[in-house]
Amino acid sequence: MTSMDPERPAPRDAPPGGGHRWPRAATAVLCLGFFVLGMDVTVLNVAVPALQRDLGADLAQIQWIVDGYALTLGAAVLAAGGVTDRIGRRRSFVAGLAVCGAVSALGALAGSAGQLVAARCGMGLGAALLMPATLSLISNLHPAAASRRRAIAAWAAAGAVGGLTGPVVGGFLVEEFSWRAGFWVNVPLTAVIIALAPVLVPESRTAPGAARTDAAGLVLSAAGFLALIWSVIESPSRGWTDPVVLTGYGAAAVLLTCFVGWERRSRHPMLPLSLLRDARVSTGAACLALMSLALFGALFVLTLYLQGVQGCSPWQAGVRVLPLPAALAVGAGAALPLLARFGERLPVVLGLTLVTCAFAVQAGTRAGSGYGRVVVFEIVAGLGAGLVACAATEAVMGAVPRERAGLGSAVNDATRQLGAALGVAVQGSVLSTVYTSRLGEGAGGAVPLPVAAASARGGGGLPAVAREAFVAAVATTAVTAAVVTLVATTAAWYWLPAGAPAVADGAD
Repeated sequence: MTSMDPERPAPRDAPPGGGHRWPRAATAVLCLGFFVLGMDVTVLNVAVPALQRDLGADLAQIQWIVDGYALTLGAAVLAAGGVTDRIGRRRSFVAGLAVCGAVSALGALAGSAGQLVAARCGMGLGAALLMPATLSLISNLHPAAASRRRAIAAWAAAGAVGGLTGPVVGGFLVEEFSWRAGFWVNVPLTAVIIALAPVLVPESRTAPGAARTDAAGLVLSAAGFLALIWSVIESPSRGWTDPVVLTGYGAAAVLLTCFVGWERRSRHPMLPLSLLRDARVSTGAACLALMSLALFGALFVLTLYLQGVQGCSPWQAGVRVLPLPAALAVGAGAALPLLARFGERLPVVLGLTLVTCAFAVQAGTRAGSGYGRVVVFEIVAGLGAGLVACAATEAVMGAVPRERAGLGSAVNDATRQLGAALGVAVQGSVLSTVYTSRLGEGAGGAVPLPVAAASARGGGGLPAVAREAFVAAVATTAVTAAVVTLVATTAAWYWLPAGAPAVADGAD
């Protein structure tokens, strides 16, 4: 990638002023693709007991199966943003869908946990091509500020609702068929979208040679985040002070430091650091990352809680998560008038405050708590997340010129997905550490965490001692997430602009 140049001509092949004949239909196709991508992040969350039973996977392997997709997507999406700008955004969108569909079929045929991790990582590579293309195409379809905000709200809601309804889809498929159906479902979905895209979505690209692949930056960032997430996932089983784990953390620090140094000196950086000097971009992206860390980690924990403590089947657990995406869609819609009148800071701060309050509610969970507490958490967190997803995305994309829409989208997407991957790793590790510590050595060996979740499938729930330990672990993860979102709230208050930004790209 190259640094941004405001004098660079508008994207090639894009109709002037966003004059595509069917912008709403094109936006709907792009949002559908992003919905599928979001669903794939979480569709296996409720399949943990089935994966443990069929593949003999332990919690660390389960975390890799869940996390491999988001980790690979987050690591590769910055480089993919440059590719989409150069080869064509619609072409990248279609290619990403094709890769996701093909690798999903391979995942459905996997015979071991290792093969399943590889398939999930392959799907993440396809999603890395698809994801920045969706948002950059939407930005080019809707150059007027008001129209773009509505389209971004729909896009943000589609991806988030996809991610949060993944457990519902996964729960139904696991109960009616098997966890393998969670992969097969992608094949017809991607085929339909691939057929619609050339008809309804216009091509758009930056001038040839405007973006180059930063191979060194890609390797350093991917290796650094891989080392970090591996260390977080392995810490509970190996020990937080184990030499191998400490080496992993050290390697992550060195690699990510080298990545920043390389990007600072490179002639064609994958991530132009000058972009992050804009407070709207850096703070908006950071808020998205921290919210994703808290929310997607919580969703992973919540599906385990609903099955292991409240005795839900996979399908029931998925249905009981539905208030979260429903509230999120409402929150995304509510962000639009707030954005138009007050700019990004108010809806982002308000949304993060709501999410923090939701985690405070979840932190009060006890062994005797009912589903009512979960519903309150889901509604409040969903409303807040909808506000943040829409407003923070607008902050990032509104600060990036149209010809660098792929770059802006890639920054937005990378932070969200790396946050989601870290969320599953961090909260899964906190859950495992507290659960094992509360049980003690003897009891911990008797009821490993994946087996604990699986025990509810027979309707009997957990033994009392395991139930108490599990609930204590869930409460601790909620406190951890609340601290994360509180930090994000403070950052948004101090660094996001207070007023509505000047509209330089036309009126709707």
